[in-house]
Amino acid sequence: MFNALVVEKDEESGKTSAGVRKMGLDELPHAEVTVAVDYSTVNYKDGLCIGPGGGLVRKYPHVPGIDFAGTVEASEDDRYKPGDKVVLTGWRVGEAHWGGYAQKARVKADWLVPLPSGLTTRQAMAVGTAGLTAMLAVMALEDHGLKPGHGPVLVTGAAGGVGSVAVALLANLGHEVAAVTGRPETADYLKSLGASQIVPREELTEVTRKPLESELWAGCVDAVAGAMLGRVLKQMKYGSSVAAIGLAGGAAIEGALITPFILRGVNLLGIDSVMQPYENRLRAWERIAADLPMDRLEAMVQPATLGDLPTLGAAILKGQVQGRVVVDVNA
Repeated sequence: MFNALVVEKDEESGKTSAGVRKMGLDELPHAEVTVAVDYSTVNYKDGLCIGPGGGLVRKYPHVPGIDFAGTVEASEDDRYKPGDKVVLTGWRVGEAHWGGYAQKARVKADWLVPLPSGLTTRQAMAVGTAGLTAMLAVMALEDHGLKPGHGPVLVTGAAGGVGSVAVALLANLGHEVAAVTGRPETADYLKSLGASQIVPREELTEVTRKPLESELWAGCVDAVAGAMLGRVLKQMKYGSSVAAIGLAGGAAIEGALITPFILRGVNLLGIDSVMQPYENRLRAWERIAADLPMDRLEAMVQPATLGDLPTLGAAILKGQVQGRVVVDVNA
């Protein structure tokens, strides 16, 4: 028997509830690889799945947790053997498939990635989907020509999970980083991660009809979209790129015009971490192990247990979680 956070639905009322209970191995879904989970983390999607209504969950009972890291216990696939350390992010695990909020998980081999040399399972979950997405965004900006010395790189939603890792990565790679936040109390935290400039959110949320503004940013990792992305696009330098990773400010790009794309050659790069091909995931995790300063990663970490998850799920939906939560499922 093992512990798991299980979301269940009352068929009469339609209400959902989440709590920790004992499960047996025979309750796990069929798949090729069984993993003893060490750690998981908390993402916005997890908050949706844990919260009232079940969010993205379609079948109950359900074990959320879109990320986990641990040790292979059994495998029907030759790529993995007992004792191997592995990481899982994406593939709709924790949404359509049972996830990492349990001491045991069973998943398809194709969804796993070997834990990179130099990373512990705890560090991998301090990174998680948020950090993987940040690394994919930085890689996309580099692939489109961004280099240190080109000018400041803007990170919106900088105190959140993706933003925090993006700030630390970019600063460690030698970039000047401008961090956007709506929470003034996070300024010291962002500077500790390497931000050299703090930009108050309100400076970028006013919708303007100007076709272009002064060229300020050599690159951007954007977690907000909405009016902020519409404004940022007009401030990008010639030939620069924005890596779009989220839509906390809404799915529409308010106030956006075509002019930045055709007059300044600005690129808007969509970043998806859920269905990323294996080789690109591997490349990103190897870069994380090499380029993310672990002391700064540790500064982002908030420890938690399975029992803390209902509260944390609600908090992340309200934008009240700073940095990265690492869930010790065995605590």
